Amino acid sequence: AASDVYKRQEMFPELRNDLELLSLASYFAQAADVLSPEGEENPPFVSLLLNALYALGRLGLPQKLVKAVFELRAMCLSGYEPDRFNISQGVLQCAACRTEEENDIRLPMSAGTRAALRYLDSAPSSRVFSFRLAEPSLSELGQITESYLCTRLERGFSTLDFYKSLFL
Repeated sequence: AASDVYKRQEMFPELRNDLELLSLASYFAQAADVLSPEGEENPPFVSLLLNALYALGRLGLPQKLVKAVFELRAMCLSGYEPDRFNISQGVLQCAACRTEEENDIRLPMSAGTRAALRYLDSAPSSRVFSFRLAEPSLSELGQITESYLCTRLERGFSTLDFYKSLFL
């Protein structure tokens, strides 16, 4: 009915009225489209997407935090859960684990970032947005989750490029 369409349009008005939030929400939708099997229902993934939009619009959580949480949890829900974080292999490794002959993509990380990754990997879905992380660990977390998503999926996202262009 027409009233249902109106309700859906008004669900996140904060996102519609802010170009940064709208572009980030568009990136989430594009990533969800890529990560969700076509024609299959995926309630945990839909819940993650809606919670991310709610966290951006209604809760006003930092965009970097919401983006990083969405990226990592979306990958986990899609079967790309990392054991350790070697970007190209999808694993989290300490520096001592690397051998000289390995030529993999690795990103150094602080203790705060490691703790956030562990939390996001194991937290119940209802609590994934219930942590805070200060800079520079928050930026570091975002770089890692974005790199992980794009590297493991072997693709970029036009909506992510647009979102990032807003900050240049």
